[in-house]
Amino acid sequence: MNRVYWLLIAILLFAAIHEGSHAVTAHFFGEFSAFHVRPYGFEVTYLTPVAERSGWPWAVMSGVSNLLTILIGTALFAARKRIASSSRAPVRKLGFWATAFFMLGDPFNLGIGPFLYNGDAMGIAVGLGVSRYAVQGVAFVILVVNRELVARALLPAYGVSTRHPLFWAASWVRERR
Repeated sequence: MNRVYWLLIAILLFAAIHEGSHAVTAHFFGEFSAFHVRPYGFEVTYLTPVAERSGWPWAVMSGVSNLLTILIGTALFAARKRIASSSRAPVRKLGFWATAFFMLGDPFNLGIGPFLYNGDAMGIAVGLGVSRYAVQGVAFVILVVNRELVARALLPAYGVSTRHPLFWAASWVRERR
């Protein structure tokens, strides 16, 4: 139960930062409509209907939250040894789950999620004037790289071993010796 507790805290922290960033940027551009708690998660809605959206502000409103969470994940990853060796168990437990979730959550959301829902990838694509698949491709590369970092460096830093195939270190990536 203790692991689930810290995982849920990390997910709530991620959602608050991700959706909060959407809300702040939408408010900045005068597009904030509402914040919703849905059965599938949290959601910020905008004033302009999807079909009428265009221009760089949509890339900012859709992309800043993703960029922010990935940057936080990267910063937590950089501090993984210090966090993992903390004498305080809550710091270690939350540090592990937050690092993993922040590194993998939005790359998954942008890289694979749009096959199930449009989401932020469509807003970024509309704002940048590029294909949704271009946004997905970049995000998927980040997802693969971050997954490898989690498998090769984050899990060992916390003494976590798993047989889950999603976290096997890929043999096609050479280790520095």
